[in-house]
Amino acid sequence: MGFLGYRRPDGSVGIRNYVAVMSSVSCANGVVNALSREMTEIKPIIHTEGCGRGLADIAISTRTLAGLGKNPNVAAILIVGLGCEFIKAPGLADQIKPSQKPVEFLVIQENGGTVKTTRKAIEICGKFLDYADSIKRTDCGWDKLTLGLECGGSDALSGVTANPVIGVAADWLAAQGGTVILAETTEMIGTENILARRAADPAMGEKIKSLIRKQEKLTKDILGPLAGLVISPGNIEGGLSTIQEKALGCIIKAGNSRINELVEYSAAPSKKGLVIMDSPGSDIFQLTGMAASGAQLTLFSTGRGTPAGFPIMPVLKISSNTELFRKMEDDLDLDAGQVLAGKSIEAVGKELVSLMEEVVNGKQTKAEINRQDLLAIHTVGPAF
Repeated sequence: MGFLGYRRPDGSVGIRNYVAVMSSVSCANGVVNALSREMTEIKPIIHTEGCGRGLADIAISTRTLAGLGKNPNVAAILIVGLGCEFIKAPGLADQIKPSQKPVEFLVIQENGGTVKTTRKAIEICGKFLDYADSIKRTDCGWDKLTLGLECGGSDALSGVTANPVIGVAADWLAAQGGTVILAETTEMIGTENILARRAADPAMGEKIKSLIRKQEKLTKDILGPLAGLVISPGNIEGGLSTIQEKALGCIIKAGNSRINELVEYSAAPSKKGLVIMDSPGSDIFQLTGMAASGAQLTLFSTGRGTPAGFPIMPVLKISSNTELFRKMEDDLDLDAGQVLAGKSIEAVGKELVSLMEEVVNGKQTKAEINRQDLLAIHTVGPAF
């Protein structure tokens, strides 16, 4: 059995059917926000990038924004630009067009300013909404699903309960022919030899070691003797002591599957099964990168509690302990603290798989219900 999804013209499958409106540059966020106030059915995608950075940052931002537009959960998309930015709306629309979904663009400086552009955007989005409504769910195989893995606000129990439970679900999807993305490269420091042994071949194993050691060197260059403590105050208060300790818990989210590919931040995998995406440790950067890589759903563990969601991708939250689940039940979807009460990791993992199936088939996560839509693009240099 598979799931009921929205088939796209390029063969990909969405588990949501959004009409999105995206700014090509932060200067156009006002129009996108105005449009979202007028049309609450659309999904606004706003960000702080698009201009005033180095070429490497522009390249990353462009790849990320185009990837978000191509995400299978998006049925149609309108790009709004200002006109004088680096990442221009027409070019961004051209990069999304290979997905064969409806895509249009508007340029504020060429359409009479904010108010007139917003009016035109309302007309376009009205047509897009009619188009999206015409698409019905059909039977799809699990090989069409890409799953992101994330842990944020971790505590000492994250690597004991929630992350191993997620690992069960990750292995299940990989066995069904789906794709699983493990990110947070900075939170793999100290585990490179463990991960390298799981690589598809020795050459990839060496790439994994090189990638993680590069992150470790960068951390040491920036933090010096404090590099071993590159964890948040909340992590420390939750009982974690070093990045290596956190990393050992972090990688358990990926279960036991073979690692088949390494990809850059926000780049789409070309292979099925388990994939590592190079990314920083920030939760929101990673959610954005995985969604741009094509993930339709993310499993997100937390021991301290975080309500973060994402505009175009359901985020399913798993608490590491029951006390947190009871405190933040409006934000959390599953209590992995059941493991401490005697349930096996495998049993709670199967519970997560069942819940994941419900979400894939349309059940809203708590982050969706609360509209906890957060987005941030990882860049490598300062603005100028």
